[in-house]
Amino acid sequence: MTITVEASYENGVLKLAKPLPLKPNEKVQVTIHAGVSRARQTAGLLRWPGDPALLERFIMDPELDPLEGP
Repeated sequence: MTITVEASYENGVLKLAKPLPLKPNEKVQVTIHAGVSRARQTAGLLRWPGDPALLERFIMDPELDPLEGP
């Protein structure tokens, strides 16, 4: 069985976003795929010539959100 669930890493512990359908003491293997921001994933598609971190800052800045404007 393969299960995919999101988790966050807090104070040395993975905190799962939802419970797992496992029996108590069931043995499992864990593979970690660190998340990559949507901006970094799509920088090439946008033909962004600059630093992906700068693009991410533009995308995530609430002051630049057209839906948050006056």
